[in-house]
Amino acid sequence: MSGEAATPAPAPARRVDWGLTRGRDRALDDAIVGLVSPGERVLDLGCGTGDLLLRLRMEKGISERGIERDGGAVAEAIARGLAVVEGELGEWVGDLPAASYDLVLLNQVLPLMEDPVAVIEGALRVGRRVAVSYPNFAHWRIRLTLGLGGRLPVNPALPYQWYNTPNIRLVTVRDFRRLCRDRGWRVVREAFAAQRGPEGSVPVRALPNLRASLALAVLEKGDRVAARRPG
Repeated sequence: MSGEAATPAPAPARRVDWGLTRGRDRALDDAIVGLVSPGERVLDLGCGTGDLLLRLRMEKGISERGIERDGGAVAEAIARGLAVVEGELGEWVGDLPAASYDLVLLNQVLPLMEDPVAVIEGALRVGRRVAVSYPNFAHWRIRLTLGLGGRLPVNPALPYQWYNTPNIRLVTVRDFRRLCRDRGWRVVREAFAAQRGPEGSVPVRALPNLRASLALAVLEKGDRVAARRPG
């Protein structure tokens, strides 16, 4: 019997219940579908089981590609006939040819990313436009939960407890707009929604940093120097 200590087996990957975010992930789909022209090339980074890609293919006849790091979700998307591969978003977007897609989607994946700036920069390199959606951490209910309750929020936009959340980033509408200005990304369109329970949502057209629980921004490459000018 060898005297060497046995190497401990790696801990199994923690399973995330992605079903908790289904209503949130679909809340802005109508706005996203409205961005797409028939036959366009669409890349979905973090596509899950491919719900949005499937809708876009059926309604707009797109040429789709999805990238997803959850192997189970990839298998389900492929079974639905979608062109989806397993991998890390940042690595894939760095290897794709420039300007190879009309639209790149980053739908509710910003909170999961170690380096969201690098991924968005890569998406702007491979796509003419990039649609980024995210939960707004400055929503008024979150402010009340933190300010009066003294607790981290658990709601339809952020449905996990602090100890089992897959999220490693938090962002607000105001913070994301500032990032776009600092990086020189042109915001050509925005849409906002407030969730009403796990499945329902309503559009928000005023004071989105306060009233919207979800945000969508459509980005294009811009002039970084010009974007940083005051005013």
